[in-house]
Amino acid sequence: MAGILDKINTPEDVKGVAAARLPALAEEVRGAILETVSSTGGHLASNLGAVELTIALLRVFSPPRDKIIWDVGHQTYTWKLLTGRRERFGTLRQRGGLSGFPKPEESPFDVFVAGPAGTALSAAIGMAVARDRMATDGQVVAVIGDGSMTNGITLEALNSLADADSKLIVILNDN
Repeated sequence: MAGILDKINTPEDVKGVAAARLPALAEEVRGAILETVSSTGGHLASNLGAVELTIALLRVFSPPRDKIIWDVGHQTYTWKLLTGRRERFGTLRQRGGLSGFPKPEESPFDVFVAGPAGTALSAAIGMAVARDRMATDGQVVAVIGDGSMTNGITLEALNSLADADSKLIVILNDN
């Protein structure tokens, strides 16, 4: 019997899930992550902790028009599952398979390569300034982890926010 996750191929499909079914979707996502990571290896805790956050982002925003920049790339497995890579998810971190991190070459929904913490806010400022200069629309969202708040590049980016004079959203995933 097909589950909710089996019917999700795009972020728009996530928007179509009834609110009452979202806990079941989150449970299925966690099951898929546990199953895959148990055989391929990977980052388990950070991904299990970002499931509801990822679902919420996909229900509120419309990537790829809206740019979601993940600061810690190893919390994006749910993102991969819900942005068209579910069928290849079993190849995670395998030669020729899905990357363990966001990878623009892999999907138009991955707008920035992120591995270690600290880079998302600077990238988001750049994307927001570029959006404004090109007079295009769309939101820019930086999802940063609590570890990023002690990172020098994040602190520099926070100092630059006022000078950038561009609107962006910062989400602190304080897990």
